[in-house]
Amino acid sequence: MTLLSTHGLTAFYGDFQALFGVDLTLGAGETLAIIGANGAGKSTLLRSVCGLIPAASGMIRFDGADVGALSAPEIMALGIAMVPEGRRLFPSLSVEENLLIGTYGRKTQGTWSLSTVYDLFPVLRERRHNPGTALSGGQQQMVAIGRALMSNPRVLLCDEISLGLAPVVIKDIYAALPRIKEGGTSVIVVEQDIGQALRVADRVVCMMEGRITLEGTPARLTRAVIHDAYFGARV
Repeated sequence: MTLLSTHGLTAFYGDFQALFGVDLTLGAGETLAIIGANGAGKSTLLRSVCGLIPAASGMIRFDGADVGALSAPEIMALGIAMVPEGRRLFPSLSVEENLLIGTYGRKTQGTWSLSTVYDLFPVLRERRHNPGTALSGGQQQMVAIGRALMSNPRVLLCDEISLGLAPVVIKDIYAALPRIKEGGTSVIVVEQDIGQALRVADRVVCMMEGRITLEGTPARLTRAVIHDAYFGARV
């Protein structure tokens, strides 16, 4: 069943067009990885889906309803949460207070609470009274993911969650994805690391210059095909 879809999605930053007619689907219970180089439009796509960049009516559908013209708070209230690039924690708040921010605007029962987030990332329980920005980069990323989960989203958007982290930390972060899926959440992961994307995804989409250039399951995509979709076909 298709849970989320885009239809001819375009996006602009002023006069600059960043997305050109993107058609995308996310199935219920699916993990979709979006890969591509810097400037490919990956983050813009996520920001459009969650309402941070305005989209026209009809361009985005969620659970059968048109959400293209809704605001970010309205979309979040429906069950789409985002883990932003750079984590964006509140420096004046503790770890636990940063997590609780995730419940604002969406009061719904579900898998995720302070207790289950702490079970997912035990180190956060130990550091719950520390300022969020006093943690390591990997621990801050755990807080950002936990904050998004606190709204019990049906779709979790993860923007470059491995960026700037050590490989051992990235492994721990991505080890949480199966547990998140078990809780009934579908996931879209934007990732520059092709190998990481292929390991975690049910399906992979490649973007270049604001357009989708490749789509398929990891088992069916060869390295050569991915290379051409990522960088452009070789002459």
